[in-house]
Amino acid sequence: MREERVAWRYINRDVVPFAVMVAVECVTVGSTTLFKAASLRGLSFYVFVFYTYVVAALVLLPLSFIFGRSRRLPSAKAPFFFKIFLLALVGFVSMLSGCKGVEYSNPTLASAISTLTPAFTFTLAVIFRMERIVLKSSASQAKVIGTIVSISGALVIVLYKGPKLLSSASLTSSEATVSLYQDLTSFDSSWIIGGVLLVTQYLLVSLWYILQTQVMEVYPEKTTVVLLYILCATIISAPVCMLAEKGLSSFLLKPGVPLASVMYTGGLVSSVGTVIHTWGLHMKGPVYISLFKPLSIVIAVVMAAIFLGDALHLGRYHYFSPSSSIAWDPWNDI
Repeated sequence: MREERVAWRYINRDVVPFAVMVAVECVTVGSTTLFKAASLRGLSFYVFVFYTYVVAALVLLPLSFIFGRSRRLPSAKAPFFFKIFLLALVGFVSMLSGCKGVEYSNPTLASAISTLTPAFTFTLAVIFRMERIVLKSSASQAKVIGTIVSISGALVIVLYKGPKLLSSASLTSSEATVSLYQDLTSFDSSWIIGGVLLVTQYLLVSLWYILQTQVMEVYPEKTTVVLLYILCATIISAPVCMLAEKGLSSFLLKPGVPLASVMYTGGLVSSVGTVIHTWGLHMKGPVYISLFKPLSIVIAVVMAAIFLGDALHLGRYHYFSPSSSIAWDPWNDI
């Protein structure tokens, strides 16, 4: 009986969190790929962000009644609600930066930049005294070295585009040769802008992890906390997105990839995925959750090559413009 209890404890504390975090990363990368395809069809990232929060709120509202406990909320005078507002503001700005960054670049770069998340999270955890650095400790040395390597790798990915390793199947040999020459001789400013925006996103994601961990210490009811966060983010996003978008007609979503992107992201990533992340933060801490971000680059490379026709380079990645004669958009038939 004792061995069985130890085995179940190991499964609940280690195996389940690991498996769930891997699944969440797969779903998240799928969301980024879908958004890129939707943006190529004219979906504004302001519209995407607003509707994502609305869908997430509609999903979480019944879930909070089903799975939430009748735990009394902290006093209104406590900093709890201020932290929720700050959490929503950080999440909203992070999402805007990420969507705009993907528009300038592609999902593969977004996943590559996400490898910075453990470095950012560890640094912020040290600043907020959630982690301690003991230079004589091999664990601390590994974390510091990993932080330096992550930041260096992200700079290489954003600033350097080497020879192509994997290209779209639709390229002929002559077109590939011309493209290779252009890749080695051109400087794409939009790629740099996209990289900077994505770095900003994952810095804010790391800050979100730290803040969410602190919120859970005050009120450890994950479904209710995420619902409050999403509702607050929806309130913040509504005036900003509607004022930033030129015409309200853009908010009329048509069936197809744009609608599928909003429903997928709001119904899975921003709702259930955020609840799972919050549960993981409460159980394992922010540094553990951030360690799964590098896994997304492998998933993104495969998805981007299959669904978006991205070409893989040594260094940074290249996306063929849909206006180009050699572009490939597999969503045309949807």
